[in-house]
Amino acid sequence: MGGAMDEKTLGKRLQLARKRAGLTQQELCQKAGLSYSTLAKIERGAIRSPSVFTVASIAAATGTAIEDLLGTPAQNQASPAPPAKKRSKTGVTFVYFDVNGTLVHFLHKAFSDVARVCGQPADLVETVFWRYNDAANSGQITPEEFNATLGKELELPDFDWQKYYMANVEPTPGIGEFLQWAAENYEVGILSNNIPGYIHELTTAGKIPRVAFSAIVDSSKVKLIKPDPKIYEIAQQMAAAEPREILLVDNERANLIAADRAGWQTIQFDELEPEASLTRLRQTLEF
Repeated sequence: MGGAMDEKTLGKRLQLARKRAGLTQQELCQKAGLSYSTLAKIERGAIRSPSVFTVASIAAATGTAIEDLLGTPAQNQASPAPPAKKRSKTGVTFVYFDVNGTLVHFLHKAFSDVARVCGQPADLVETVFWRYNDAANSGQITPEEFNATLGKELELPDFDWQKYYMANVEPTPGIGEFLQWAAENYEVGILSNNIPGYIHELTTAGKIPRVAFSAIVDSSKVKLIKPDPKIYEIAQQMAAAEPREILLVDNERANLIAADRAGWQTIQFDELEPEASLTRLRQTLEF
């Protein structure tokens, strides 16, 4: 295959791409048109020089640039390779960010807007929302079912929670600049409880800063929500890092406790005092 790297290094890169795409070996085989035995051998470095067509199929199935898998520069790419990622003084190499309450904040204003429309108290709207939110975040019910259920209880025909959410959600002050810096120096990812499609919608609308996230662990896709220990296991696999190398930034104490139990480092983000939280983050990520 041209001998750009040894087979074990290539195998590790292919395995990492698969995990970050959230695919099992069987799922990747199906998407890439490979046999299970072939993929297993490639990932453990037992096949010398797999064909470039095989690697290209894996790249397409995982949404990874083939140049990243092969460790070669793209054609006509004159810019130098990006600098190696850092390790903080505390040992962090990978930072996971929560979305709601960390990268963005929104909730109370959205609840107030719904309350004005339906003529109900905002605290009642919030109670009904949280009653079904976990089921939506874990993919147990669809966004359409979530909207229909809330609309029925709040007596709002054709209710669309996403409309209220997107109208009120705002990037947390200062988070954009910090996230750009973090992505330049560390591998960064998203680990969030979200209704299906909302992370994509936030990114498309520019509410979440556009950086190169190495892993996105969306609760609705993995069918698990924080603080379930299994979601942290999946996130660690996708980060391809040791537990103490991972930092979780989250506003919910229960989620941070679960991360700590998994051996991760944690920082609680206070959306009411974002500047103080960002200062703590910078101190933690000094290298």
